[in-house]
Amino acid sequence: MTEYFPDVKKIAFEGADSKNPLAFKHYNADEVVMGKTMKDHLRFAVCYWHTFKGLGSDPFGGPTILREYNNAGDEMAVAEATMDAAFEFFTKLGVGYWCFHDRDIAPEADNLAETNKRLDKIVAKAKQLQADTGMKLLWGTTNAFSHRRFMAGAGTNPSAAVFAYAASQIKKAIEVTHELGGEGYVFWGGREGYDTLLNTDMKRELDHLAKLLQMAVDHKKKIGFTGQFLIEPKPKEPTTHQYDFDANTCLAFLRANGLDKDFKMNIEANHATLAMHTFQHELQVSVDNGVLGSVDANRGDMLLGWDTDQFPTNIYDTTLAMYTILNAGGLTTGGGLNFDAKLRRQSIEPNDLFHGHIGGMDAFARGLKIAAKMIEDGRFAAAVKERYATWDSGIGADIEAGRVGFEELEKYTLKNGEPEIKSGRQEMLENILNEYIR
Repeated sequence: MTEYFPDVKKIAFEGADSKNPLAFKHYNADEVVMGKTMKDHLRFAVCYWHTFKGLGSDPFGGPTILREYNNAGDEMAVAEATMDAAFEFFTKLGVGYWCFHDRDIAPEADNLAETNKRLDKIVAKAKQLQADTGMKLLWGTTNAFSHRRFMAGAGTNPSAAVFAYAASQIKKAIEVTHELGGEGYVFWGGREGYDTLLNTDMKRELDHLAKLLQMAVDHKKKIGFTGQFLIEPKPKEPTTHQYDFDANTCLAFLRANGLDKDFKMNIEANHATLAMHTFQHELQVSVDNGVLGSVDANRGDMLLGWDTDQFPTNIYDTTLAMYTILNAGGLTTGGGLNFDAKLRRQSIEPNDLFHGHIGGMDAFARGLKIAAKMIEDGRFAAAVKERYATWDSGIGADIEAGRVGFEELEKYTLKNGEPEIKSGRQEMLENILNEYIR
């Protein structure tokens, strides 16, 4: 079998003092943190789309990255060679999971029946490679946004025929995810949104989207797929307004349509940025509502207002993300950290794929260890408890228990006068955080 990354051996943990760019400095898969190994806490996954299909294109220019597996022959030969390269990469990197869109792994044919035959052939190959290597599928999804038929959306398309096509494609994608033992299935909005309300019946489109998701739930039960369904929020791009704007918007939509028990969130750092939120905010909203499912681990460029999908290297972001996740008990519903990140246009060498993933894995490993120390020390938890102490007894406890109303609160205020206010101590807390991040 052709070796596509011949210069790389299995990536090893060499410690913080190592100068080897092809070694982990902080990610030690077997190191135990708060009772679990790093491998089990972080559940790293490689995305198929950016890692193996992303070739450096941007709105101003075509591909810059050349890969040997893209010269294997016809479309299906390329698909098979790419799958071989992918599993070589997974194995050498030392991750346990991967993720894909249906059209990432198998090229589209002239009709759906032939497209499904192509997909079945590649899925059979992937299933064998999973068995050979021990790799697992974190989640699958469908690409219902690239083809011109989906230019106005898939489940929200004004054409019923396009809706039917999208449903057929999603049906097949759920089935192959099930066949590969996927632990989840993601619904990313793609082009589910609008560019102008002048040609949009928004209520009707959202009703149709709810119908599509309910059909998916019904089919999941019919075929016995037990993986977690996930919604991935994103506020804009490629449409002006995406319907899955942020975690709160998605949750409201699911609750309004009786779907909240069937879906959790797949939170992406870069999408949080586009929604004018922090990564930690979107994670916290999901945790507070019991819907945190999985995570797309990447970052955006604070100076650019689009989805740059860079590898995560900001230790503050990874620390605060892991602090929120650990406080919630970890990723407990088959979720993981998927590197939905792509190389920069000028990073054209095969080994650059390893550098990007190694950096991201090390950044989250550091974040995990720092977050664990923050939780064990309890300084931030104590500060929060102190700040809300008036709610633990007296009038605060009465309010939360529903024992008082406006009249009782008016009497309380008339009796006690102007309330005492206290400092939020933000600067102090930020300084304490810096003590952990060294």
